[in-house]
Amino acid sequence: MRKLLAITVLLFAAGTTNAAAQNPDNNQVAVTIGRTFISDQGVPNTNFFDNVVRFGKGLSFDVNYARRVRNFNWATLWVEVPVIYNPDEDIHYPLNVIPQQYSSVFVTPAARLSFLQGLAFEPWISFGGGLGHYVASDTLVFGGPNPGHRVKTTGALQGGVGFDVPIPGVRLLMFRFEARDLYAGVPPINVNTGRTRQHNYYVGGGAVFRF
Repeated sequence: MRKLLAITVLLFAAGTTNAAAQNPDNNQVAVTIGRTFISDQGVPNTNFFDNVVRFGKGLSFDVNYARRVRNFNWATLWVEVPVIYNPDEDIHYPLNVIPQQYSSVFVTPAARLSFLQGLAFEPWISFGGGLGHYVASDTLVFGGPNPGHRVKTTGALQGGVGFDVPIPGVRLLMFRFEARDLYAGVPPINVNTGRTRQHNYYVGGGAVFRF
């Protein structure tokens, strides 16, 4: 993970001068809003009805800074830092042993390749890695204090796809749709689902400001 972060920083530093010389709009700040989707997880070695931890679809936000690194004939390379925040992920379990909800934030520096730049829409792909941070509520799902560990920090990998749509007549603004998979350690929910990592799928849309 440290090597990946170091490579990302080096790409950013090496490409800044080259990009600045060729393009007037080298920086982007994107803000999107969407939902985080997490698969339900069964709890092994239990024998009661509906022994499954069920996750909600938390309203989530992505604030993303990107810097153009290099232009190719077929694509443009960006270095980006997506920060995806889910402030309230509700969870449910039949027994009063899990927290009522938790929050998560993922910071995953990444390399992004965008294609068909200057046309009606610009598809892109992204890959990177960084950290995820969970904070569980201090209250259990059916009330009472949460006796478990509430805070956890974990490594996270990020893979994303999306597209940007330039707005005619507005040079500095685009619309963005994105879907990102944040593959990270499991949150502190007081039960063992047999997993050490989980997929956190973020899907959202919003605006990209270019400068």
